[in-house]
Amino acid sequence: MHDIKAIRDNPAAFDEGLRRRGILGDGDGQFSSATILKLDEARRQHVTALQEAQARRNAASKEIGAAKKAKDEATANALMAEVAALKDQLAAGEAKERELTAEVDALLAQIPNLPLDDVPLGKDEHDNKEVRRVGNPGAFAFQPKQHFELGEALGLMDFETAGKVSGARFVYLKGALARMERALAAFMLDIHTAEAKDGIGGYTEVNPPLLVRDEAAFGTGNLPKFAEDLFATHTLDLDRFLPEYEAARDAQFEEFRRRQATTAAINSESLARQVAWRNRLLSEEFDRKLWLIPTAEVSLTNLVRDAILDEDALPMRVTAATPCFRAEAGSAGRDTRGMIRQHQFTKVELVSITTPETSLAEHERMTRSAETILERLGLPYRTVLLCTGDMGFSSQKTYDIEVWLPGQNAYREISSCSVCGDFQARRMGARYRTKGDSPAAGGQPKGKQGEVRFVHTLNGSGLAVGRTLIAVLENYQQADGSILVPEALRPYMGGLERIARS
Repeated sequence: MHDIKAIRDNPAAFDEGLRRRGILGDGDGQFSSATILKLDEARRQHVTALQEAQARRNAASKEIGAAKKAKDEATANALMAEVAALKDQLAAGEAKERELTAEVDALLAQIPNLPLDDVPLGKDEHDNKEVRRVGNPGAFAFQPKQHFELGEALGLMDFETAGKVSGARFVYLKGALARMERALAAFMLDIHTAEAKDGIGGYTEVNPPLLVRDEAAFGTGNLPKFAEDLFATHTLDLDRFLPEYEAARDAQFEEFRRRQATTAAINSESLARQVAWRNRLLSEEFDRKLWLIPTAEVSLTNLVRDAILDEDALPMRVTAATPCFRAEAGSAGRDTRGMIRQHQFTKVELVSITTPETSLAEHERMTRSAETILERLGLPYRTVLLCTGDMGFSSQKTYDIEVWLPGQNAYREISSCSVCGDFQARRMGARYRTKGDSPAAGGQPKGKQGEVRFVHTLNGSGLAVGRTLIAVLENYQQADGSILVPEALRPYMGGLERIARS
């Protein structure tokens, strides 16, 4: 969430950030500072008028006592009528203030974070900047296969049955591949949770909730803009709705019995009733809705929502291996074969909570932590700095780590590490109390001892477990279709050195 005061103080800088993001053209737009500040000014004027009305009400209340003391009943009655009218006016005015505030907040909630100055200008992934490349893609004496060809040939990757059970973008992993996915997650967590050394490790493992409320998804920037990319669950208050459902069902049964339900018209009416009932249950009459996490970033970052931390507690570093769920609404037609883009997948998440002064250094550290996993597995990769048009909604700056996939003859994303500044912290109300005078940083003024400031948040994949499995299959494949197990992973696989069809 953007700071409205910062927009007031420097609207030109805000608009320039939106232009770099590709959100704002040459003229004023829906999200321009002019549009926002016009709404904000209307709200502020309304608040001023409310304050004046409240002041007049307070003054009139005092005048009533004076009028009664002077036995001036006419004046007292007039004043009491004025106070009553002001009371009604204030009640209506407060409701209007809430509406105006909600309108400003709703507009701000749709606007992405602004890029840092060193983020390259661009429209899409073609404008990203390669930072480094580590490891050389291996040479194969045969045409390397893609992961799904290898997995299906081994009899350990079943997309067909998963499609029957759950639909597209799901898979059954079996035997050694199921164990390898579990092993990879454990391997990653062991590295990330080891004692901090040489800029990696030091994360605390967390087992977080997989279902979150609206407020949590809003806090990390997933709502409201990306609701279509999330899966939602609903629970019914059965004590309230079951009797109504049973009564409707019994009435429907009696009607069917009387009319024998033999004509197409009656069947059509029945279908219409069922659809209407279903629509009711899928709309306002659900008791509760929770969101399945798209990544553990949502659960982990919200550990500090509505909190005021001591500066000594920062940086706070946490990690988790969880199932993740994405509807992939904006990815129709992309990576429809295999495990690259699934509705359900496992990922090890890294989250850091820091002071403004240390967040950029923490970003480099987090990226290095994710890269270390690939290096220890012997997987070639490259790290790219995303351009302004390819960044995520909440990010100020993002590094993508892309692993080499010989079956595709391409580098594919396996991790994104982002620094978000105080963008998420403002949405969550996550702050810290300084232990001493702090220099200005991250758009925040210089802080004094004991001052409460917004934290900075960071998140990254350390790594996407399914995509790491893919990379191992493709980079360690052999001519006979078997897969060598990377040496670093063998202790987690019970010493297994090769996966072959039995």
